[in-house]
Amino acid sequence: MRVVIAEDSVLLREGLTRLLTDRGHEVVAGVGDAEALIKAIGELEDEDALPDVVVADVRMPPTHTDEGVRAAIRLRRDHPGLGVLVLSQYVEEQYATELLAGSSRGIGYLLKDRVAEVREFVDAVVRVAEGGTALDPEVVAQLLGRSRKQDVLANLTPREREVLGLMAEGRTNSAIARQLVVSDGAVEKHVSNIFLKLGLAQSDGDHRRVLAVLTYLNS
Repeated sequence: MRVVIAEDSVLLREGLTRLLTDRGHEVVAGVGDAEALIKAIGELEDEDALPDVVVADVRMPPTHTDEGVRAAIRLRRDHPGLGVLVLSQYVEEQYATELLAGSSRGIGYLLKDRVAEVREFVDAVVRVAEGGTALDPEVVAQLLGRSRKQDVLANLTPREREVLGLMAEGRTNSAIARQLVVSDGAVEKHVSNIFLKLGLAQSDGDHRRVLAVLTYLNS
């Protein structure tokens, strides 16, 4: 996996680089601001060497507001096949919603605290690079909470809501089954019921299932 890291904290940037390279991945560029990120991707494109995924901080110089997420959204628009995983100090629902607007394939939004959970973090980067979805549980909780206020999930059982939250994090049926200590068949049944109750057509691809859920939550 080839990765570009955009993080203004040199210590964190070097730490992320070490985490990924120690596990056999290649960090092809590390930059400290959004402008440098756009430039780096442009240069890699010119060399026909685009990375598989970009890991970017939401807030970067010069104003430390939304430069990182704006760059991520621009990169998604210009390079639809490029995976983008953004890191944030805390959940910023507006930024998460903007990033998830449209296609959610190859998208991730994690809190920086998750970096300490090394295996899960690296797994999330790989999942996004492969076109999957990786959402922080806190982000999912806020999106689900907003939806509950609109009473759109009223027909779901508590267990179905729990499964939906895990689906939105990008977990597979098997992973959900392990998390909830139930059989794969039970999870499949819950998933079928969720789609039926939400009026969403099922599809064979796991990432399409997650996309359908996220699209619904952001509607």
